[in-house]
Amino acid sequence: MENLENIISTPPKTNENGTPRKTKQWKKIPGENSWTMFKVMAEFVDGFEVLNNIGPCISIFGSARTKPGTHYYELAVKIASKLTEEGYGVITGGGPGIMEAGNKGAWMKSGTSVGLNIDLPFEQHHNPFIAPARNLKHRYFFVRKVMFVKYAQGFVVMPGGFGTLDELFEVLTLVQTRKITPVPIVLVGKEFWEGLRNWIVEVMLERHHNINKEDLNLFLITDDPDEVAPYINRFYDERVEELTPNFEL
Repeated sequence: MENLENIISTPPKTNENGTPRKTKQWKKIPGENSWTMFKVMAEFVDGFEVLNNIGPCISIFGSARTKPGTHYYELAVKIASKLTEEGYGVITGGGPGIMEAGNKGAWMKSGTSVGLNIDLPFEQHHNPFIAPARNLKHRYFFVRKVMFVKYAQGFVVMPGGFGTLDELFEVLTLVQTRKITPVPIVLVGKEFWEGLRNWIVEVMLERHHNINKEDLNLFLITDDPDEVAPYINRFYDERVEELTPNFEL
């Protein structure tokens, strides 16, 4: 029998019937790819140097398209203000919409307001409620995600689009797989989130058995802005020693 290692490392050039085997080739391999790691490292260094000194924070996720004066914008301002009153800093994506509302709520209470901006072809520009020294600019989404998670002791997720869902499920996965210690996750807006929860229960859990029933306890859904900060505080009442950055990098 042919050595398995050789089979894996050198794919056959023909199919079993002798016809040429189709293979896909890169059309172009940019020469600068090997240097990308230095850009990535620089982003990590910049982020760590700033965020190591800000203290425990809550990351607030939500749509960049939510307008000032609308229900969820004002709700995010109120929640961020209450979190600041409890001693937490606020981390957002640094842009408009819910991100601006979160930073505004912290800024109104003279609290720690951090923005993790990302270069995008549309939507994203930094909001005015972030001190310049705490307004970080990112090129890579994956570096930005590390910063969101590493320095947050909890997550508040407002209604949003694909980016918001991506951030939410990233955190849920990290907690579920124990890559980070458990953290409080609050989804604000029952009319927005209950449909997703129902799908998770009916399809993921009951029909396909792809999660455990206990996984439904990883998050809270609420409409009450006065419930968010107390829920996070209760979570840490017996876990004060866990107020440390996530990930052992």
